[in-house]
Amino acid sequence: MSRKIDQPKIVILGMGNLLLQDEGVGIHLIQMLSKDALDYANLEIIDGGTSPENLLTIEGVDKLIIIDAVKGGKEPGTIYRLGIDDIILDSSLRLSLHQMSMIDSLRILNLIDKQPKNIVIIGIEPKNIDFGLGLSPEVRERLVELKGLVIKEVKSEVLIYAST
Repeated sequence: MSRKIDQPKIVILGMGNLLLQDEGVGIHLIQMLSKDALDYANLEIIDGGTSPENLLTIEGVDKLIIIDAVKGGKEPGTIYRLGIDDIILDSSLRLSLHQMSMIDSLRILNLIDKQPKNIVIIGIEPKNIDFGLGLSPEVRERLVELKGLVIKEVKSEVLIYAST
């Protein structure tokens, strides 16, 4: 499908490592999503894997929805909805680009004036991030709810745009 100029471009980016149990929740979730089911032409669903520097290639995005495991200190399975300003940038020294975090990449996009207009991070508190392929029951039980929140974010952007 070609992008329609009069519609906002939305990117859903799933982050994580499928080999580290709950750390792979972002990838598990984007595998559940179907672009056709979301019925929106200017939508891109991306498997970001473990490479947050891939964010630097995203341009012209109106809304970026990132799905990832988030350690917020609450009970496993707790769902978070965060904006870029809700995240405190880790102040530890980075020695190479391979040590960049997702937030570092977003901050760089901001510095070069290519940051998406609207960024939402939907995360879930992991229980296990040890070697293993499956999600913990606490995280797996929340996947349908997590998927619903992502769909709601896409639809809200479309509604906001349509009302302007």
